[in-house]
Amino acid sequence: MSGIGYALVFGTLALVVARVPLALALGLSSALALYLAHIDIVVLAQRFIASTQSFSLLAIPFFVLAGDLMTKGGISRRLVNVADVLVRHRTGGLGMVMVLAAAFFAAISGSAPATTAAIGTIMIPEMEKRGYSRAFAAALAVSGGIIGPLIPPSIPLVIWGVMSEQSISRLFMAGVVPGVLLAAGLMVISWFHARRNAIPVQARASWRERRAAINEGKWALLGPVFVLGGIYGGIVTPTEAAVVAVVFALFVGRFAYRELTLTSIITVSRVSVRTMTMVMFIIAAANGFGWLIAFEQLPAKLTGALSQFANHPVIYILMLNLVLLVIGCLMDNLAAMIILSSLLIPIGNQLGIDPIQFGAMVTINFTIGMATPPFGYALFVGAAISKQPIGAISRAMLPMLGVMALVLLATAFVPPVTLFLQSILH
Repeated sequence: MSGIGYALVFGTLALVVARVPLALALGLSSALALYLAHIDIVVLAQRFIASTQSFSLLAIPFFVLAGDLMTKGGISRRLVNVADVLVRHRTGGLGMVMVLAAAFFAAISGSAPATTAAIGTIMIPEMEKRGYSRAFAAALAVSGGIIGPLIPPSIPLVIWGVMSEQSISRLFMAGVVPGVLLAAGLMVISWFHARRNAIPVQARASWRERRAAINEGKWALLGPVFVLGGIYGGIVTPTEAAVVAVVFALFVGRFAYRELTLTSIITVSRVSVRTMTMVMFIIAAANGFGWLIAFEQLPAKLTGALSQFANHPVIYILMLNLVLLVIGCLMDNLAAMIILSSLLIPIGNQLGIDPIQFGAMVTINFTIGMATPPFGYALFVGAAISKQPIGAISRAMLPMLGVMALVLLATAFVPPVTLFLQSILH
């Protein structure tokens, strides 16, 4: 590896260890690499600007804003109420409520931190009242949040679609079954936890309560219909569906539920803009970094290093997933996808894996990293809203991480898990 490669790899690591923000670390190491390569630094600025000029990337700020508006406008609370009347009478029912509510919310927001915050804020105190430990409730909120980037719409799948030049709609379909499998696994864990700890079962909701909850939550339940129905019906693109989600959240929160005011809309918009400024800065810096990685031919070198396992595809795929899991634990998931896309796409082609299945596998790897230290954004959100130490939440999450690993293996080795829906709908 030349001086450019060392500047990129070790320069970034040194800056991250020194607690320099990731976007700045990527930008500074890229600038150093350009200096060593005697390339005008203006090239880096051009790469920064060019990386943000994608129509598909517009989906991200709109989905972030939609998720924040839905939380403030009362949509997430009503989704929790609907899930509550459906399954609260079962063993582990309240945990199942959290998982179902997270799945409903994920079908509109597409963000793990947003899902964790929206559902966890409501459910963690309630679960503690009913006998669950606060650490377990927080762990379930974080794990439920991970459903957000899997069940479409999904912000990470949008990113991967842009970077790999694959159909975002097909990638969305590839995330449905893994998301459902993860939700089912988390509900099983909730059942075992409640049974082992003798948590009392709640009374079954009456038909009147169910009708009342569903009637009050009917607008919230229509969210996935508008967003996903528009995408798969060919009416709107994923980017346009993100705008539909914002309009839907504004309309329902302001006129149907009357919980959004002009002041709260402005406040929520400011928070969303700050969030998206950070995300887009990371995307721009990571794109310049990724361009230099390709310039240094690191993808070919990594592919060559792994080629010794080419005759053992199972081992090859297992090692690749292990590497991606470690990277996901150490880096922001969006930055990791952008930086490593140029490295990973040739490997996927070499393995002969369907590019849609490969994109889902990569996304799940990095999504799991959002629930693990040291860079797990969803984990940080869960710790903040539960006031629990990250260590306590991480210990309670161990069985849930096992379920995530099983879903990952199914995605990697069982193609129908990601391609079944496409074979039906196309």
